[in-house]
Amino acid sequence: MSLAIRVSTCLQPFEDIGIVFQSIKEIFPDWRSDILITKESFPTSRKRITAEGTSENLENFIEILRKQRILDTAFDVMTQKININETNFSISRQAAVKGKIAFVIDDSPLGGTMEITIEKDNLEIWLEDQTWHHGREDIPRQMNDELSMKKNGEPVEWFDKFGNPTMEKDSEEE
Repeated sequence: MSLAIRVSTCLQPFEDIGIVFQSIKEIFPDWRSDILITKESFPTSRKRITAEGTSENLENFIEILRKQRILDTAFDVMTQKININETNFSISRQAAVKGKIAFVIDDSPLGGTMEITIEKDNLEIWLEDQTWHHGREDIPRQMNDELSMKKNGEPVEWFDKFGNPTMEKDSEEE
């Protein structure tokens, strides 16, 4: 199975379709929507709609994660709902307008969300590779390890209040 990326978002009648689509394209520049953008005047007669579309790659998405230095957080969030070769997660549209990624764990934030679904064979390993960074040479990570964030988005502390590592060291090092 090749990489398949679907991005969808719910548009309320009061939201500007152009701005919403711009937020998606900031993160997924090649995103193609299933609906056409039409110029609307306020107030609109449009009902709540869902715009869905596809993207061919995650290169820009991963590059933004690298710049923001949130690769471990991304790995944790993207693997929380993994099901064999598919996962889904949400990001903030408001952050995306500025080219940033903010993962949404529970309640929908002001400005709405994008729902992202990724399908690929061996997805867990592929996501681990995509989010790899040099820090993992010292602290290796894998899906649902003891360093993963909690399901509600709370971090797992790696250091105590004095800055000492809380992870156990190998007996050889002591």
